[in-house]
Amino acid sequence: MAEENSNLAEIQKHRDQIDAIDRELVALLNKRAGHSLVIRGLKPGANMGLYDARREEEIFEKIEALNEGPLYNEYLREIYSTILKVSKETPSV
Repeated sequence: MAEENSNLAEIQKHRDQIDAIDRELVALLNKRAGHSLVIRGLKPGANMGLYDARREEEIFEKIEALNEGPLYNEYLREIYSTILKVSKETPSV
């Protein structure tokens, strides 16, 4: 019973840390989206198309270079693919 209570307390501690990280992630994702929207607005004046496959590949390369695990690069690429897709679909404010 003592081990079970100890494990439950440890689980709750990790869940609390995950909740704090999630708050940070949401704030950072919204901050990132804000910059993305500004860039989208500036691209026509710079004679740039809205989609840049080369830039997306640069992003993937950078996040893979930053990755120290435990997530595999392919999983980070999948996460960032979704972030980039949502950024493209987010209406300008």
